Amino acid sequence: MGTLPTPSTSASAPHWRSPDGSATLFAGDCLERLAELPAESVDVIFADPPYFLSNGGSTCKSGRRVSVDKGSWDKSLGVDDNHAFNRAWLAACQRVLQPNGTLWVSGTSHVIYSVGFAMQQLGFKLLNEIVWEKPNPPPNLSCRYFTHSTETVLWAARDRKSKHHFDYPAMRRQNGGKQMKSVWRMLAPGKSEKSHGNHPTQKPIELLSRIVAASCPPGGVVLDPFNGSGTTGVAALRGHARYIGIEREAQYLELSQRRLEAELPARGGRARLHVAAE
Repeated sequence: MGTLPTPSTSASAPHWRSPDGSATLFAGDCLERLAELPAESVDVIFADPPYFLSNGGSTCKSGRRVSVDKGSWDKSLGVDDNHAFNRAWLAACQRVLQPNGTLWVSGTSHVIYSVGFAMQQLGFKLLNEIVWEKPNPPPNLSCRYFTHSTETVLWAARDRKSKHHFDYPAMRRQNGGKQMKSVWRMLAPGKSEKSHGNHPTQKPIELLSRIVAASCPPGGVVLDPFNGSGTTGVAALRGHARYIGIEREAQYLELSQRRLEAELPARGGRARLHVAAE
């Protein structure tokens, strides 16, 4: 397996890199870190951007009413500024994608329509609209709406000329020999997936493992510009791909380090946590 793309000489030092070079975490703003990566150096990007949901509302968790506020990073900037941000990070991702690379973006109605419109503006080719259906979602406390039980995942190629990678046989095998449809029924992450710590918007490893298996060529590079808890990195390593994660929140960088370190022994050798010098 090769090494990860080398950032420019003026780039920030990695926050953490695995001893075998298969995974790297960068601390900081995603736009700044993406600008430091070489153009056309990444095969697959999964992005779970801010949903702009932290508005003082509440939801139900384990039978209790809890705040939906996740942090300052999830507060709305206003419709125009939210869209400008989405367009900016999508353009930065488009630059680092290989000519045949693809991008996956998850979101709810609060953000996904802006993302889809920005993709059209930038010339991405939309391949699929995946619906992630949650079998046991939190109830709607107001009883004035249908219970929110899905999230949308948009899958797009870098441009209309892209000849994207899709492992059709693998997806068919996963689906009992039948063509896999675009509605994926998967449980939200359970306690076992949060044994290294909690993140408010963590995605299930099953979702990311399917995405990596479907769209990443053998030994390819997977990037997550909103690394969060590091689930994309775990899926990449389990799928024998290389991984780059970008995260600005220190607590989630530490969480991701723990998760990725735990995966590395399974790849042939005891992992050693290495934090780059400041």
